[in-house]
Amino acid sequence: MALTKENIISQVYETTQLPKNRSREVVETALELMKKTLEDGDDLLVSGFGKFMVKDKKARRGRNPQTREDLRLRARRVVVFKTSGVLRRRINEAAGLED
Repeated sequence: MALTKENIISQVYETTQLPKNRSREVVETALELMKKTLEDGDDLLVSGFGKFMVKDKKARRGRNPQTREDLRLRARRVVVFKTSGVLRRRINEAAGLED
């Protein structure tokens, strides 16, 4: 099951005992800061969690897999995420896997 924004707001509410509407403001503000940082093309580093990076993709040739028609994919920016070593180890340990 995916963690939703509502789940995060509820967790902040339960953990901090802030009023529900204040918890919502805190989460929304944090997410807006993150979005603005990425919009500006800057990296977003969350220690112990990972790093979000904006990468530029060049225009390239592509193909529609259903029609097999050739097409041109335009240049675009994408966000990529790289987990921190700490998080990667925790995920692997939780799954009973070696790093």
